[in-house]
Amino acid sequence: RTFAQNCRNIEHLNLNGCTKITDSTCYSLSRFCSKLKHLDLTSCVAITNSSLKGLSEGCRNLEHLNLSWCDQITKDGIEALVKGCSGLKALFLRGCTQLEDEALKHIQNHCHELVILNLQSCTQISDEGIVKICRGCHRLQSLCVSGCSNLTDASLTALGLNCPRLKILEAARCSHLTDAGFTLLARNCHELEKMDLEECVLITDSTLIQLSIHCPKLQALSLSHCELITDDGILHLSNSTCGHERLQVLELDNCLLITDVTLEHLENCHNLERIELYDCQQVTRAGIKRIRAHLPHVKVHAYFAPVTPPPSVGGSGQRLCRCCIIL
Repeated sequence: RTFAQNCRNIEHLNLNGCTKITDSTCYSLSRFCSKLKHLDLTSCVAITNSSLKGLSEGCRNLEHLNLSWCDQITKDGIEALVKGCSGLKALFLRGCTQLEDEALKHIQNHCHELVILNLQSCTQISDEGIVKICRGCHRLQSLCVSGCSNLTDASLTALGLNCPRLKILEAARCSHLTDAGFTLLARNCHELEKMDLEECVLITDSTLIQLSIHCPKLQALSLSHCELITDDGILHLSNSTCGHERLQVLELDNCLLITDVTLEHLENCHNLERIELYDCQQVTRAGIKRIRAHLPHVKVHAYFAPVTPPPSVGGSGQRLCRCCIIL
């Protein structure tokens, strides 16, 4: 309260990790800090819907609000917040596990300026909620739904049809998404720059072909644990405009069909800065050495299990792989 009373012109306030912050703090901010635009309450786990009601009444200039891991927040708090803070441009709700689709309906109705929305690990969210967001927030440029495991291609379709400015999509562990959804997305969202598709286990080279044709600005792509991706998909990506001119980061951990041929294709990607190849069991040291010779600035992260040591002299003792630990 003392801080709020004496800093009435404050516009940016970061309280990330201040676990003793309570609703009374937000009441004080609401009463004295009407100019507040940027507020980070990440992991302030004691705050409740009452805080959001207070902010909506006194901090109507809020543009950026981070409520990540504030897991007491429900749809009622979101409803109160957006009615008063309709100018929100960035809203982070990671780990707010009580949120349901109805919370997104309130955002749809009031936050038409929204550019960034993070719903990571909001596990109750379904296609219904994402469709609502897409229909009400046409300016959306960044969406994180990683860990929202109920989502299907219906969400990708809604994004493609309503959010042409989308630049960042994080959809890790959304295991029901398929090539059909990403095809529609790619054909309509030509501004895409970063995509995290880790553990989107149903996608194939078809998705990479569509991205290579329609998304020339793509800079970072994670395909870790997408085990159906092959060298042929990487060929299309590396021969595309984004491959030649933009691609900087490519993550292929646990893509078991990837071989040294992929690394040969990636030699065409002259802006490439980092490649992740952990547990790509068909990639060899020789293949990595070759790409480093062509692209000396690239960082290649891979892991090769140590060779099993020979038996001890005299045949006594156990044969153990050096990468194992006996518990």
